[in-house]
Formats: sequence, structure tokens, C-alpha cells
Amino acid sequence: MHVPSLLSLAVASIWATCSPLAQAQSLVDLYESARAFDASYLSARLQYDANLARADQALANILPTAGLAAGATRTDFQTSAIPAYSRPFSTESASLSASQPLYRPGNWAAYEQGKKQVYLARAQLDNAEQDLIVRTSQAYFDVLASQDSLTFVKAQKAAVAEQLASAQRNFEVGTATITDSREAQARYDLVIAQEIAAENDLRVKKIALNQLVGKDETQPLGLAAPPTLPPVLPADVNAWVLQSEDVHPSILQAKNNFDIAELEVKKAESGHKPTLDLVASYGGTRNPNGTFTAIVPSNTTTTSVGLSFNVPLFAGYATQNRVRETLSLSDKARTDLEGARRTVALSTRTAFFGLVSGQGQVKALEAAELSSQSALDANKLGYQVGVRINIDVLNSQSQLFQTKRDLARARYDVLVGGLRLRQANGTLKTEDLQAINGLLVK
Repeated sequence: MHVPSLLSLAVASIWATCSPLAQAQSLVDLYESARAFDASYLSARLQYDANLARADQALANILPTAGLAAGATRTDFQTSAIPAYSRPFSTESASLSASQPLYRPGNWAAYEQGKKQVYLARAQLDNAEQDLIVRTSQAYFDVLASQDSLTFVKAQKAAVAEQLASAQRNFEVGTATITDSREAQARYDLVIAQEIAAENDLRVKKIALNQLVGKDETQPLGLAAPPTLPPVLPADVNAWVLQSEDVHPSILQAKNNFDIAELEVKKAESGHKPTLDLVASYGGTRNPNGTFTAIVPSNTTTTSVGLSFNVPLFAGYATQNRVRETLSLSDKARTDLEGARRTVALSTRTAFFGLVSGQGQVKALEAAELSSQSALDANKLGYQVGVRINIDVLNSQSQLFQTKRDLARARYDVLVGGLRLRQANGTLKTEDLQAINGLLVK
């Protein structure tokens, strides 16, 4: 039995133990499930909504305020003088007041901060979305890699079993020594241990994927064979770094934090400046039974419109120290921004060269796979004619299946590496999963 046919049987065996192909899910399907289930992402989404509401609160600092007040009292006036006098009466009052800030620099700085908070919240949510894309893709291909490992181990077990049976037959007819049988038996026992480990690894990887997407018995679609991996475009690492400057969520967060810190300085400095408000009020008082000085009912109304001007003179050096504090925090935010740029540039370069290296490894392993297959065929032929021994065939088989496993893993790493590169420079979008989806089995 040839190795390719053994491998095909092993693949069929693996798929038979899994869900039917019609029930398999694509990467995009599982990402959408994770988007609706993952606790970390949902937490980030709710935090985003809370940040939007908090940012809208800053608008109140520049809008007018109004208040309505009303009250009613009952008074029983009595005197013990001669002649004794008792006079009960009631008082009803209501007032409406309003105020509109005209000149309040601190309020306007707070309003501008609120708008920056919206951009900050958006960047934080984008960061969470990109993280979810990478986590889902990694978990998806971890399952596929574990499935492939189990497939190759089963195929290797079948090939070693065939070689063991051949060695035993040759020993029985006297054309081989007992050493061949023992070597094949030792290799078979080793493959059995590898199969147990591969089955457990697949079980663990599936549990991780199920927990991420909130589904039971997920079955990812495999890659179409042979997959055509997308090239790295643009091919210049500096172009990827330049893209990150304007779009990376971490840099955008740092930029907005710096802008907010600058506005905080303006708020602190406004403590030295005067304020001017437009104020107005309208009120009325009603005494339906009169008062203790008058027995006739009375109604009075009061209307006022004016300006309220306040000048801060001395606040115990609180304002000066607050300005010093905000200036230091502004410098810190500027330093954090520069640190974010450097971190993103380093991460982007690392991811870029890692992806380029991964693509080189795929090409090398594809060549190694062909070479390993040729070496196995040659060793089998040599064993049959007596110029090779059994251990040579076993080693060739082990090398071939290890190369196949490493090649499959390298292809998955390249696909995830492409997503990690886009995450590193901040350009990762949900649409990027569609390109990978196109490489899956239809």
C-alpha cells in the first residue's frame, strides 16, 4: 500500500469522526459567533457605549440650565396679648430660573474633551475587534493543525504497521533478522503514544474554539489543497510602518489622550479667568387668606434678567498647583504617544519579517515534502532488493509525515501571520477574513 493512499484513508477516517461537512463552519461564520458571545469583546462594546454617554455629558457644560421650584406653607399666628389674637394663613410660591454660560473657558475645554473622548472610545473598540479577529483565527487554525497532526499520525501508524507486518513475514521465511521486527515494533509503539497525544491536543483545541464562539462541536472548514497563500503586499516594511501612524488604535488612543491632557491644562488655567453668565428668573407668591399683617388675599410676581460676573482672586494656590499638575500630565501623555509609535513600529516590523520568513518556510517545506517522498520511495525499493534495511524505511516514513505536519502548520501560521501583521500596523478589518475564507473547502 502506498503512502498517498494511506494518507487518504486516514483523512477519511478523521472526517468520519467529525461533524458532517455540510455542518462545518467557515472562519467568517465562527467569527460572527464569537462577536456575539465572547465576553472580552462584549465588555469592550459596553464600555464603548458607556464612553459615548460620558462624552455627551460634556455638552451640558455649555448649554443653558433651568430649574423649577414650588412650595406651600401653613402658618397659625397667635398672641397672648390682651385682647388675644389668632390669625391662620397660608403662603404658596413658585419660581422658574435659568442660566446660560456666556464666558466660561473651562466649560468649553470640557466640551472639547468630550468630543475627544468619542474618538478615544472608537479606537478602544477597534482594538478589541482586531484582537477578537486574531484570537478567533488562531483558535480556528489551531484546531485544523491538530486535526492534521492526528491525520498524519494515523497515516504513519498504518504505514509502520505495514512495515512491521512485512518485517515479521520476512523473518518467518528467513530473509530478514529479528532486529527488523523489533525496530518496527518500537516505532509502532512510539506512534501509538503520539496518536494519544494528538487526540488529546485536538480535544483541547476544540474546547478552546467552542468556548470562544459559544458553540458546541464546532467543525472548521479545512484549506483547499493545495492552497495559494497570498503574497505580502506592499513588500516594503516601511510602507506598513507608515500606514500605522494614522490608523493604529493604540496610536490614536495615545493621540487623543494627549489632546485631552492639553485641554485639561486649559481647564486648569481657566481657574484664573473670570466667568460671565446670563441669568433670568420668574417667580410668584400667593396668599389666599392674606398674612398676619393683612387680611385681604394677595398675589405678587417677580421677574429678573441680568448678568452674573465673577472674578477669582485667591484660592489658596490650588489653581497654580493644578496647572503644574496638568502640565506634567500633558508631558507624560506626549511621552506615551511617542512610546506608542515606537512600540507599533517595532511590532509591525517584527510581524512583517515573521510573515516573510513563514512564507519562505512554506516553500522550503514544500520542496522538502517532495524530497522526503522520493527518499521514502527509494528506501522502500532498496529494502525490497536488499540494499537498505528496515530502519531506513522507518526513518524515511517518519521524516515524510513530520514534514507534512510542519508544512500544514507553516501554512496556517502564514495565514494567521498576515492577520497579525495587519493588527500590528492597525489596518486589520473584518473584511480581511473574506480572503482567507476563499481558501477554504467550499
